[in-house]
Formats: sequence, C-alpha cells, structure tokens
Amino acid sequence: MKRISLLGIFVGILLLTACSDKPVTADQLPESVTSFIQQYFPGQDITLAKKDIELTGSQYDVVLADGTQIDFDSSNGWNKIECTLENPVPTALIPAPIVSQIRDKFPDAMILKIDRENDGYEVELANGLELTFNKQGSIMGMDD
Repeated sequence: MKRISLLGIFVGILLLTACSDKPVTADQLPESVTSFIQQYFPGQDITLAKKDIELTGSQYDVVLADGTQIDFDSSNGWNKIECTLENPVPTALIPAPIVSQIRDKFPDAMILKIDRENDGYEVELANGLELTFNKQGSIMGMDD
C-alpha cells in the first residue's frame, strides 16, 4: 500500500513540476519567435518573456515594450495577440477575409486582439465589440 501511495505522490510532483512557467531572456526564445517579433513588431523590445512548460511541449508568452502581448503555441506559431490603441494588430497577421469583412462593416475600427482557436478566430475591436469568425473568415457571432 505504501508503494502505491509513494508512486502516486511521485507522479503528482512530476506532473506539477512539468507544468510550470519559467522566465526567460529574449536570447533564450526560439529563433522563429524572435524573427516573428522583428518582422511584425519592428523596433519593439521584449520586456518580459515566459516559457510555459507543458506536457505537450513548451509555449512562450511575450510582452513587448509598447504593451503588446503575444502567446506562442508549442509549434512557435502565435495563438493570441493583444495590442494597444497606439499599435493595433498588424493586418498582415489577420486572415484577409476577416480584414475585408471588418473594413466593410466597421470601416474605422482598429483590431486590438486576435485569438486563434481550433474552430476559427476571435477578434476584439477598439470599440469593445468582439467578433467570432470560422476558419474561412465568415462572421459567426458578435458580442459587445
């Protein structure tokens, strides 16, 4: 009985230590992450970076000097970008059908947040409106 308890405790500790956040410096980030930041957010310094160690791989959370927050998945692709009014999400990162629909329906809107999800995208505009799009870029829902 003690063996089972000790094994359970050991596995629990192993799981807890495997799923943790660890601060990292900019030079410890993967090349693909730093290249992405240099390409789409030129001139922005990385002020904070975290490595999330998960059972499925490492993910990175990065905060830039202007307040932009970017979450990268275990493949080092972005899965969430949250920007500021001064520097909205670069349109080059947003699927063209989504950009087109937002320009048509909300011509003066700035996109402050985009979240890539399994079934599509969630976009937040500067006016507080949240839009949900499917993978093809069609609007599926709206919430204010």
